Amino acid sequence: MDFELNEDQTIFYDTVKKFAQKELAEAALERAHSDAYPWDVAEKFAEMGLLGITVPENKGGIGGTLMDAVLAIQAVAEVCPRSADVVQAGNFGAVRTFAEYANQEQRERFLPRILGGKAVMSVGMSEPEAGSAVTELRTTARVDGEEVILNGSKIFGTHSAEAEVFLVYVRFAEGVGGIGSVLVTRGAPGFTIGKPSAFMNGEHWSQLYFEDCRISTADILLGPGGFKKQISGFNVERLGNAARAVAVGRYAFGLARDHAMTRKQFDRDLCEFQGLQWKFADMAVKLEAAQLLLMRAVVKSEQGLPSAHDTALAKLACNEAGFFAANESMQILGGIGFSEESLAQYCVRRTRGWMIAGGSIEILKNRVAEGIFERRFSQRPPRMKTNA
Repeated sequence: MDFELNEDQTIFYDTVKKFAQKELAEAALERAHSDAYPWDVAEKFAEMGLLGITVPENKGGIGGTLMDAVLAIQAVAEVCPRSADVVQAGNFGAVRTFAEYANQEQRERFLPRILGGKAVMSVGMSEPEAGSAVTELRTTARVDGEEVILNGSKIFGTHSAEAEVFLVYVRFAEGVGGIGSVLVTRGAPGFTIGKPSAFMNGEHWSQLYFEDCRISTADILLGPGGFKKQISGFNVERLGNAARAVAVGRYAFGLARDHAMTRKQFDRDLCEFQGLQWKFADMAVKLEAAQLLLMRAVVKSEQGLPSAHDTALAKLACNEAGFFAANESMQILGGIGFSEESLAQYCVRRTRGWMIAGGSIEILKNRVAEGIFERRFSQRPPRMKTNA
């Protein structure tokens, strides 16, 4: 099996990396500490064709491959970790699921602004009582003539503070088969966006409230029975998450490596101390192994959506390797790495968040176990048997 990039992929990766080094590197620290979404970066990426890579041309996108999107996100993350979020938002998660299942009218309404770097889409999935157990969601959707009436709330939605449109998971009826999704625009009647809350990773997310919120039936993305289609799209989202995690870990690794080669203690370069050499060796092994699992999942998915098992393995490995490398790098950098003068601590916070977002590492381990034993393991308690 060939693990090397082909010529076109290498040229693409190098081109994006050079652009990032020229246009993004200088303000990387400032961008990481800013609360604002980097709209200027989004418009630059749109001009380069880095948004909508995973969306087919006949659906309004660039029509590239999943590998192209992963290479783009990693080339950017290795130079400016914060800007990689823009590549993620324009290729994975909500926008990818939307583009896959939206009808022509819906795509024409929303995709041009999103892929033009002028708007962003957020997903409303998690609820106060439905996180990992997302099928327990309680936000309801009731069709009333040509309208849909929504009631409920959502939390932990990436980009919820600045999004223009929200892909919201709702319950049309009881059971998993009753779950579908709708599109809700900012300002819709009965839709309130709460005050943004600050999170450890530097992002600000808002709780969403639906109180007899009325939208058109034309805003139904997938009706009852659409849950499995929607959730399968998040296997792709997990690869975007994994790609950022391992790339941000490599960014921190680079900071620590440069520091160890130039910083002296006891009249010796830091890299001469075996204790630190072993840290770098451990980081290198974990990062390289995680990257290979990521690439394997991407290559195997080129003919369709990646499997839950492959994406779980990749995200688990990349999340753990990224955080390990960022945390060890911050330790090597000492006080400098712990301060906001360095991006090392930002990398620690970012990689730590991805161990929860997009499928926690515990849930991923459950998925890996299911692949090992080729059976599903329900996390719900067994039902009590009753005598007939």
